[in-house]
Amino acid sequence: MNVPQNLRYNTSHEWVLLEGDTATVGITDHAQEELTDVVFVELPPVGKSVDVGDPTAVVESVKAASDIYAPVSGEVVEVNPAVEADPSLVNTDPYGKGWIFKLQLKDAGQLGDLMDAAGYQAMIG
Repeated sequence: MNVPQNLRYNTSHEWVLLEGDTATVGITDHAQEELTDVVFVELPPVGKSVDVGDPTAVVESVKAASDIYAPVSGEVVEVNPAVEADPSLVNTDPYGKGWIFKLQLKDAGQLGDLMDAAGYQAMIG
């Protein structure tokens, strides 16, 4: 799968889609391939405040459990109940129906610290 051009990425393989001052967060196709079959997603509570790098959610696969880190600071304003009901969405549609949570941005300037698609593609080789 190609790396979507309209997203920003961090080194721990989360992606961010900015819509106004809301950041939708999920894990990349590369990350879900490394995890293999996702069997459980632990969503953060709505209203939780997070800073960049805070463990915010957990994705468990048949191989391992992995923290999902906040790529930007903000407050959790929405979570995706679909991935709780059907964790395989993280594998089958990581950039669409497999999103994990949405943050109300605290500082939009933090997006500049994230990689663009070309930078992320170069990092994963």
